[in-house]
Amino acid sequence: MSGPRVVVFPSVAELGSTLAQLVSSRAEKALGTGESFSLGLSGGSLVSILSKELPAVPSLDCSRWLIGFCDERLVPFSDPESTYGLYKESQRTVAPISDSPKPPPQRVTMTLPTVNAARCVVFVSTGGSKAPVLKQVLEGGEGPALPAALVAPRQGELFWLVDEPAAASLTSQVERPGPGAKL
Repeated sequence: MSGPRVVVFPSVAELGSTLAQLVSSRAEKALGTGESFSLGLSGGSLVSILSKELPAVPSLDCSRWLIGFCDERLVPFSDPESTYGLYKESQRTVAPISDSPKPPPQRVTMTLPTVNAARCVVFVSTGGSKAPVLKQVLEGGEGPALPAALVAPRQGELFWLVDEPAAASLTSQVERPGPGAKL
């Protein structure tokens, strides 16, 4: 695995269409070779980005996709903070945590070995409020590494798709693709 690709977009809209294309192309590649395709989703703005952009992908067939949730808040299924309503711990692919920095602190999350076994990991970060944490994850800082900084797929790709406000504090090299670019 090479290092992470940090790709900066002028807007969430441009990020969203590239993300949908990336997910679609990786699904097509996996399914075309007879492999399975699994998509792990976290909550936040990612849900709204993908729910808008994925249906716009021509000829998209999600019928053979396995979709799971990577970071589920432990709240009732009907709670607006719930990414979905159910995710069971099985063979330690997920684990309970009780110290999430964003309320509520209790969650179920995918384990690091599970994430690092993925063929492609994509983090999406938008908005200026994410800039300090994004800098700490990607460029280091004082204190222990944040969990996202420990993600390094053993034999896969690692992308960080971010908008300009989220990237504002970064000093490391980033990519700024033109409109319609494919990853």
